[in-house]
Amino acid sequence: MEPVKVGLLGLGTVGGGTVNVLSGNAEEITRRAGRGIQVYCAATRDSRKARSCDTEGIWLTTNPHEVVADPQIEIIVELIGGTDLARTLVLKAIAEGKHVVTANKALIALYGNEIFEAAQKAGVMVAFEAAVGGGIPIIKALREGLAGNHIEWLAGIINGTSNFILTEMRDKGCDFAEALVDAQHRGYAEANPTFDVEGIDAAHKLTILASIAFGIPLQFEQVYTEGIGAITREDIDYAGQLGYRIKHLGIARRLAEGVELRVHPTLIPYRRLIANVEGVMNAILVKGDAVGSTLYYGPGAGADPTASAVVADLVDVVRALTSDPENRVPHLAFQPDALVDLPILSMEEVKTAYYLRMRAMDEPGVLAEVTRVFGDQSISIEAILQKEPAAGENHVPIIMLTQPVLERNMNEAIRRIEALESIAGPVTRIRLETLC
Repeated sequence: MEPVKVGLLGLGTVGGGTVNVLSGNAEEITRRAGRGIQVYCAATRDSRKARSCDTEGIWLTTNPHEVVADPQIEIIVELIGGTDLARTLVLKAIAEGKHVVTANKALIALYGNEIFEAAQKAGVMVAFEAAVGGGIPIIKALREGLAGNHIEWLAGIINGTSNFILTEMRDKGCDFAEALVDAQHRGYAEANPTFDVEGIDAAHKLTILASIAFGIPLQFEQVYTEGIGAITREDIDYAGQLGYRIKHLGIARRLAEGVELRVHPTLIPYRRLIANVEGVMNAILVKGDAVGSTLYYGPGAGADPTASAVVADLVDVVRALTSDPENRVPHLAFQPDALVDLPILSMEEVKTAYYLRMRAMDEPGVLAEVTRVFGDQSISIEAILQKEPAAGENHVPIIMLTQPVLERNMNEAIRRIEALESIAGPVTRIRLETLC
């Protein structure tokens, strides 16, 4: 059969990696897909800069609309990033009956409901494995491999930049600002790292994972998001002394009352496998009622790992070209008319344990004041670590671990503690999960 012609939108790091994987593994890919896959044309902002791959035989253009409109193209691979232009091009491709492969997590998280509805009506596929976890096949695992399970919860290190920064802070004893500069020098963090360190990138990915796991519409605006900028090396040290490590997690949990969707720094017992995922690596832990806990680990970014996921999607689409559209795997794992609009819990309704750090006057009765506030809010203390004051200091660090408690109760307790004259400055709060 004739090779399937692919139009590539974007020839940067991932686009170049996709061309390289398709050419380097052409024979193997053809054997798996049943047909060859040919990059027929590619849109790039500057054709002179498309040097990350061999573009011989590929028609290059600076106009992505030309690629989408080409009647010879059967599959559009969207790798330009952003949402406005990407959304326009993807919807145009779908309207013209073309299948779409994308690595754009923001596009799927924000506009996936609209895109999938259009694809369903047009009878085409939209594949997005590379949008979450780079080379880790977590979408396929949730959508197909765990299809027989009721997914109870998932928790993931799904942003390599934040994970690298926290690893550097623990291993080298540096503060957040130093670790961020190092990440930027190594190319792990952008000049403007807001999306990574503030948790927005992870929230995009969590939105997608939760929708597939629980069969709910994509709801990015409902995700509670908190970054890692307030974490200090002292917090990392104290967590270690108590047997924990701090990781920036995306957590989705299905409860009788609704669904938790949250991204924030989290203490995890150091013996958990996910607590030992270091550097820029990603990992997602999934708990199913039948299979139990499963862990998916690997590189979360980079040219070849992400290209691996893009090409895997291309193979899936090519395999499905001759299949009955009604029997394809649904975009969000559940049949479109079977998605349920479960309530998303506000953060105040979430129940979890906490790590708290505060600076208190080094005098009798202070701890009793604090514990009285906790008692009024029905908060039980699991452990207390009190450090000696530094020379010349009259305040002492106090670190507490609590039993699980509603966030609204903890918010009120912190408000009251910070109002005490014996407490200096704000109380640092990090949530704690045992993940079992």
